[in-house]
Amino acid sequence: MKQYFGEYIRNLRTKKGFTLTQLGAKLDLDSANLSKIENGKRDFDEKRLELLASVFELDIEKLKTEFFSELFAKKIYQTNCSTEVLNVAEEKVKYYREHNVEQGKLKL
Repeated sequence: MKQYFGEYIRNLRTKKGFTLTQLGAKLDLDSANLSKIENGKRDFDEKRLELLASVFELDIEKLKTEFFSELFAKKIYQTNCSTEVLNVAEEKVKYYREHNVEQGKLKL
């Protein structure tokens, strides 16, 4: 996706014909806050991902991919890191998954 997560939400909303108020009510957000999310002035709350997936009948795993990839990209951009950090992070995820199998849940 080559857009902000808020723009992604706006596109979903307009395709379904929802107003800001209508979608806000479904997500337990007021229209002003939803507008800020759509315009990139406020972040979408991770706790609402499943609700968003339900409202738009989206695959939750694909939605998580869109959401978290933006968080990572934003952080990399803000801190002026090399994209090599993504390769290192991928290796760490593999390590954590292997570690979890052997020792139970990691405490991060």
